[in-house]
Amino acid sequence: MQARSKLLRSMDTFLRSCSAALKRSEEEGSAVHVVLGNEACDLDSMISAITFAYFLAKTSAKTPKTLIPVLNIPRSELPLRTEGTYFLRENGIAEESLVLRDEVDLHALHRAGKLLLTLVDHNVLPGADSVLEGAVVEVVDHRPLERAPSAGCAVTSEPVGSCATLIAERIARSAPHVLDKQVAALLYGTIVLDCVNMAPEAGKVTPKDRELVALLESKFTNLPQRATLFESLQRAKFNVAGLSTEQMLQKDMKAVGGDDVTVAISGVYMRLEAFLQRSGLQQELCEFCHKHRHAALVAMTISFSDGNQPYRQIAVYSYSTRLREQLCQALENSQNPHLNLSTITSPYPHIKAYHQGNTLASRKKVLPIIKEFLRERERAVHAGTGGEELEDQFDSSCRTPPPEEEARHHRYSASRRRRQAAEDSGMEEDSQLPPTPMNSLVEGCPLDNGLPRLTADAILEKFSRMAKEEENWGERDLPSGQ
Repeated sequence: MQARSKLLRSMDTFLRSCSAALKRSEEEGSAVHVVLGNEACDLDSMISAITFAYFLAKTSAKTPKTLIPVLNIPRSELPLRTEGTYFLRENGIAEESLVLRDEVDLHALHRAGKLLLTLVDHNVLPGADSVLEGAVVEVVDHRPLERAPSAGCAVTSEPVGSCATLIAERIARSAPHVLDKQVAALLYGTIVLDCVNMAPEAGKVTPKDRELVALLESKFTNLPQRATLFESLQRAKFNVAGLSTEQMLQKDMKAVGGDDVTVAISGVYMRLEAFLQRSGLQQELCEFCHKHRHAALVAMTISFSDGNQPYRQIAVYSYSTRLREQLCQALENSQNPHLNLSTITSPYPHIKAYHQGNTLASRKKVLPIIKEFLRERERAVHAGTGGEELEDQFDSSCRTPPPEEEARHHRYSASRRRRQAAEDSGMEEDSQLPPTPMNSLVEGCPLDNGLPRLTADAILEKFSRMAKEEENWGERDLPSGQ
C-alpha cells in the first residue's frame, strides 16, 4: 500500500493518470473500479466522485483493478456545469484530466465481467443503466435510500446537506493522511455551497455538515473565507449568460420515469418571470421534450435576495394537457412536503407557473412527489382504471421533429423498452414515451393533398435505407436525457 501511495503523491497526479490507466486496463483485460456520480453532475456529485476515488486509490490494498472517477455526463455538457469547472480550475485541476461518461463504456466492461461500481450522491441506477446493478459494490449518498439491502454492497446513507460531508467524514476518520490541502479545499467548498453558506434558514445544513466544516477549518486555517467562497461559487453557478434554453435546462437536470412516461426536473438559476420572457419559450420546451424523450418538464427556478434568502418558483410544461394538469394537481396537493404553491400569470397556455411558498423544499424534496405521482399513474394503467394514453391533447404550437429524427427516436425507445423488459430490472427511471405522431393535430397536415405517389423502386430504396438505419442505431447507446 505504501508503494501505491507514493505513486499517487497528489490528486492531480492521480487524475492525470486515470485515462492512461483505463486504456491500459482495456488492453490487458484487467478489472476497472469506477466511482460514479449522478446524472445531474452538480458540484457535489462531481467532487464526491473525484475525492472518493482518490481516497480509495490511496488506501486500497494492492489489486490488479484500475480505480477511476467518472463524471456522469458527456464531455460536451461539461461547460454547462459552470460552478464545477470554475471550482476545479481554482483548485488546480485541469478539465482534460477528468474522465467523462462518454469516454468509458461501462456496459462493455460489465459484459466482460471487469466492472466494479461505487455510487456517490445517488443510490440507485437509472433504467438505462439498471443492467449494471450487479456491479455495484458500495454506495455513499445523502438522499432517501431507495435500493434494497444487499450483502455484496456496503451502503453509507445519511440525510445531510451534502454528500461531500459523508466523504469528508470517511476520509478524516479512516485515512486522515489523505486529507491534504487540495482535498480539504474541494470538500469544504462543496459543503459550503450545498448548505447555502451554512445558513439555517435555507433548510439544508445539518449538525454533521457543521461538524465537518469546523473540522476542515481547524485543520486547514488558510482555507478561503467562507462567505467569500460561497459568493464566488454562487456567481459561477448562476452564470447562465449566453446559454440557450436547452443548455439552461440541461445544466442541472434529473429525469424520473415510469413504464411509459418520463418527467424531467431542471434547476433553473434565474427568476421565473425572466425565464418566461425568453422568446419562443413554449416552442423550445416542446422541442426539448421531444428531443430528450420527456413527456413533461418541471422547471424549478431559484434565486436569492440580497440577504441570501432563497426565492423559489415552479413552471410545469407538457405537450399533453391531461398529463400537465394531473402533474400540477399532484404538486398542488402534496402534503409531504407541502409546497405552498400559488398560481402566477404565465404568458403561455401550456406552461403553468407557481410561486413556491415553502422555500425549504428543494428539488431533492420535490422529486419524491413526482416519483409517487408516476407510480400511482402506472398502477392505474395496469389496473385499467386511469392513466390514459397521452395522445388526446397536444400543444399544437409545437412543431413535429423531422421524420428521420422521429423514426430514430421511435426505434431507440422501442429498443430500450425491449431491453428493459428482458432484463426485468424493475428500476424506475428512464423508460420514455415516444412522441405521438402529430400530423392530424396541426395545421397543414402532410396528407392534405392526398397520399404521395409510390413506386416499386421507391419502396425498395426506402426499406433498404430503414434497414441500414436500424443496424446503425442498434450499435449506438444514446444518452438518457440525464
